[in-house]
Amino acid sequence: MSSILTKMMGNRKTWKKMEARADALPGDYRMVYDRMKSYMWRFTADDGMDIVAILEDVLQEFETAAGNGRRVLDVTGDDVAAYCDRLLGGATPADRYLTAWRNTLNQDVKRHL
Repeated sequence: MSSILTKMMGNRKTWKKMEARADALPGDYRMVYDRMKSYMWRFTADDGMDIVAILEDVLQEFETAAGNGRRVLDVTGDDVAAYCDRLLGGATPADRYLTAWRNTLNQDVKRHL
C-alpha cells in the first residue's frame, strides 16, 4: 500500500513541477500547450503517465524553442492536431469524434493566435 501512495505522491509532484514550467512559457506557447494537453488526455491509457511523459517532452521542446525566439507554430506547424497525433504514435480513442476534436484544437489555436 505504501508503494502505491509513494507513486501517487511522486506523480503529483512531477505534475506540479511540469505545470509550473508551463506557466513560465510565453503566452502563445502556454495557450497551445494547454489545448494540446486537453486534446491528448483523450488518448491516455491506464494511469495517464504515458501522456505525462509526452507532455514533458513537449515542454522541453517549447522551452528551448521559446528561448531561441521561435514562434510556437514554427514548432508544431499549422496543424497542431497532426503534431499531437505524431507524438501520440497512432493511439486512437474509442470515440468516433476524432475529426471534431482535431478541428476544434486547430480552430482554438488559430483563434487565439
